Amino acid sequence: MSPEEFRTSLTLDSPPQMLTAPLTALWWDAKGDWARAHGLVDELESREGMAVHAYLHRKEGTDWNASYWYDRAGRQFCRPALEDEWQALVEGLLGAPVSGGSTPP
Repeated sequence: MSPEEFRTSLTLDSPPQMLTAPLTALWWDAKGDWARAHGLVDELESREGMAVHAYLHRKEGTDWNASYWYDRAGRQFCRPALEDEWQALVEGLLGAPVSGGSTPP
């Protein structure tokens, strides 16, 4: 799946079945369901899951919690625009070239 196809899938009522948990979390986040997105990565111990978890806490406004999860994911605390970070995460998780210079998970 390409990042464009991922964005197009946001018109659906439910995420595509083949998405990983971190991608599914980003899908639900884009649909405005932060709680559902967080529930998918809350106890996920993969670097990818922890990177999405960090992003979600940054979006929530709990920078101290985001910083903790960025550290666990092996990333520095990112401060680009939330939309840029979301896009970089999607591109990184899909294996696409990352635009905008943001660091993928």
